[in-house]
Amino acid sequence: MEALWLLFALIAVFGVVVLPLLRRRRERQEFERAASAAEERTGPGGRTPDGVSLGKPGRPGQEGGRPAGGLVPVDQLDVRLPGPDPDLVAALEETRRTQDWRPAGRLLALTDDAEPRWQRVQSLAGAAAMELAHWRAADQAGQSGARDAGWLRRWRTDEPNDAGGAQVYAQFLVWQAMADPGAAEYRIILEEARTVCGEAARLAPADPIPYITELFIARGLSYRRSDFDALWEKITQRDDRHMGAHLAALPYLSEKWHGSRAEADAFATAAAAGAPEGSLLAALPLFAVYDHLPDVQLSPGMYQGAVIRDAIEAAQFAVATVRAGHPVEPHVRHLLLCFLVRAERYPEAAEQVRAIDGYVGAIPWVDSDNPAGEYAAYRAMAIAGQ
Repeated sequence: MEALWLLFALIAVFGVVVLPLLRRRRERQEFERAASAAEERTGPGGRTPDGVSLGKPGRPGQEGGRPAGGLVPVDQLDVRLPGPDPDLVAALEETRRTQDWRPAGRLLALTDDAEPRWQRVQSLAGAAAMELAHWRAADQAGQSGARDAGWLRRWRTDEPNDAGGAQVYAQFLVWQAMADPGAAEYRIILEEARTVCGEAARLAPADPIPYITELFIARGLSYRRSDFDALWEKITQRDDRHMGAHLAALPYLSEKWHGSRAEADAFATAAAAGAPEGSLLAALPLFAVYDHLPDVQLSPGMYQGAVIRDAIEAAQFAVATVRAGHPVEPHVRHLLLCFLVRAERYPEAAEQVRAIDGYVGAIPWVDSDNPAGEYAAYRAMAIAGQ
């Protein structure tokens, strides 16, 4: 009898644990083979087999925004940004080259609109965090010549009452903590970030950016729901239609953190329902779907179902009606590319590639170990399948 129970236990373990692992591995292998085949079909220089180039603009600094051949080479994809922002790139490169914070500070001081300001604060902080990470890696390897993001520390020292410097530094601390959530100093860094958010809020009381940054901290420090709601109210009092704020709030409400799928869906659906035409909030349900995808997620049938189909169509409507140059639009298009490829809607996916190619600093690519490679695989399938 004991042997029989042991047999039942082994069968259960195999069915619940081993089979799903094998299925996920097989699906990933099939996807990688398809992506590799698609890459070959697009041919050299990013052209399709019939010689047609992709055309539309991509990264700044290239003829028409992209190389003459079509797609931006994988090693030239910009992991810092979700889409083009020539002024930010110029400020970042000058700041990095000179280690002088003033180009970045001037740009941020001239950025009054809360949506691009949020995007630029995130990107400046992310660039500083990457710089510091590269310096630490080089230092451990005994190499010299890397920069340690000293420009950001000098910004805070030289202008302690500059709201922009405080906002960037708070987000920089958040990125540092989130890069290694298992580190012993994780909570300490987030507590410091919360303090700096408070300083930034006092320096610019009407600006929602410090409170949006605190949404990341609320997630990491496990704010009580009442405290999260109070924080969200401060944001909506300042800008109740801020797409970046909604994207930052959504994960707290997901089942991966402190909420549930139902709560995240309700939050996204309510925001989308109340969104005026020209707002990107209609795309929020697609991000809620992404936050709750199952481990086994490569079957096209799942992405052709009504829930995901409706979320895709709402996101497509949002990017079709939003004002030109909205800084968060590329975030929506990157996620659309992912879902459309998985749903095997390749011509529509190729439209997203034409709009965003050259940049990979967005979900879902940043959730992988190799953002540029992951994006390039989906890009190849979209172009080859159209």
